[in-house]
Amino acid sequence: MKFGAFDHIDRGIVPTAEQYEQRLQIVEAIEESGWFHAFHMAEHHGTPLGMAPSPSVFLAAVAQRTTTLRFGPMVYMMAGYHPYRLYEEICMLDQMSFGRLELGIGRGVSPIELSFLGVSSPELANEMYAESLDVLFRAFANDGTLNFQGKHYQFDNVPVPMAPYQKPHPPLWYGIGSPERTIWATAYNVNLMTNQKAADARVIGDRFRLEWANAGKDPRDLPFFASTKHLVIADTDAEALALAKSAYAMYTNHTTLLWRQRNIPRLRAWVDDFDEALAGRLIIAGSPKRVRDELAAFIEEAGINYLATRVAFGDLTFEQSLHSLELLTEQVLPDLAELQPA
Repeated sequence: MKFGAFDHIDRGIVPTAEQYEQRLQIVEAIEESGWFHAFHMAEHHGTPLGMAPSPSVFLAAVAQRTTTLRFGPMVYMMAGYHPYRLYEEICMLDQMSFGRLELGIGRGVSPIELSFLGVSSPELANEMYAESLDVLFRAFANDGTLNFQGKHYQFDNVPVPMAPYQKPHPPLWYGIGSPERTIWATAYNVNLMTNQKAADARVIGDRFRLEWANAGKDPRDLPFFASTKHLVIADTDAEALALAKSAYAMYTNHTTLLWRQRNIPRLRAWVDDFDEALAGRLIIAGSPKRVRDELAAFIEEAGINYLATRVAFGDLTFEQSLHSLELLTEQVLPDLAELQPA
């Protein structure tokens, strides 16, 4: 098992400037612990679910505050970017960090948020994302110029002076909800991350391993198949559960706000009820022993080989998140590291 950290940087209970500084200090603590492969952050717009709507800006600070920790967006909402500009930002982050960027790519999960960026429909977003991805791969091939003629983007001998530090490009990540997308992930050696329940994650992971085998690839080279997990760890179960219930309520309000404001049906499932989320292991809270046991059961059921933990969300204080992280790294992760996906 490998471990990562994940953060939406949803609105907290301190001013935004202070929240940024606290999150950067948490990232420093994540690196210092020595347990984490990478820090991943989401991108959202027009919602308190994401108070760092420009991942590149925040990650540039991460690059300067760390020396070994890998990091990246999970994911860039590519339909909202001009691909040439995005390519340049990717190259800058990878160069600034001497090759520590993990590149999360995707269309963007929220049609509402994409509409704020001028993308009027999911169909249009799909078209723009597909073309942008093609442009990125052509730029990564980097023969000095970029040529592409699409419906939304055109490049005619455009110079490409920038290049990433990692060749041919940083490791790719994709947020997955459909087993069919594992075919594409296999072809391009893409790491996958899901936030689904264990049984649904298992279906995706099994399909990923099947497609990998069918492609004749060595199972030892299988990319990461990851899941995110909200965690609250405290000295006692009662304390952790009380903190988690409040934090999850605030985080849920952030997650569902745009849907509720516009009175439109949800386009993806979200479990509002804390007890239901706890029972489904969408959030795990308790003493180190309880969290360790719950995570071990989830890992076995889901078949993941990478766990991306979230210890800062909702109304958790900086100190509570740091304490949770300390207990996680000292009393939980050492016992999970040798687990193997089955």
